[in-house]
Amino acid sequence: MTADVIEFRPKRIRVVAWVSAVFLVAVFTVVGLLLGDTPTGVIFRTSDQVAMVFLGVLLACGMLLLARPRVRADAEGVEVRNVVTVHRFAWPEVLHVSFPDGASWARLELPDDEYVSIMAVQAVDRDHAVAAVRALRDLHKAATT
Repeated sequence: MTADVIEFRPKRIRVVAWVSAVFLVAVFTVVGLLLGDTPTGVIFRTSDQVAMVFLGVLLACGMLLLARPRVRADAEGVEVRNVVTVHRFAWPEVLHVSFPDGASWARLELPDDEYVSIMAVQAVDRDHAVAAVRALRDLHKAATT
């Protein structure tokens, strides 16, 4: 990454996502191991135990998707990677970088009353979010004036 490119990722949700993912795998592994011996008469096989651990891993992977958001910007434009989608916009396509009152994350205001949420810039990150919005606004201003 050069000095001309800025990149921001959420801070708190990444920690929560990783802790939750580890917790899910641990819990499902313990439950899977304990499935073999039940007083109810139900017979759990090794495949059931493996499936339980696999389910924990799948849920953990889903949780880690929350750690995926990123915003990367340079003089030409901005790339917003949210949980599933990736969008790239040239700065002339963007009207404003905003962070509406009460919103969970910042957004790019686009023509025709459309917008794209920037999940990498979250309100719970406070000063980090303020720095990200300011940096994005500075790049937008420099590119459009």
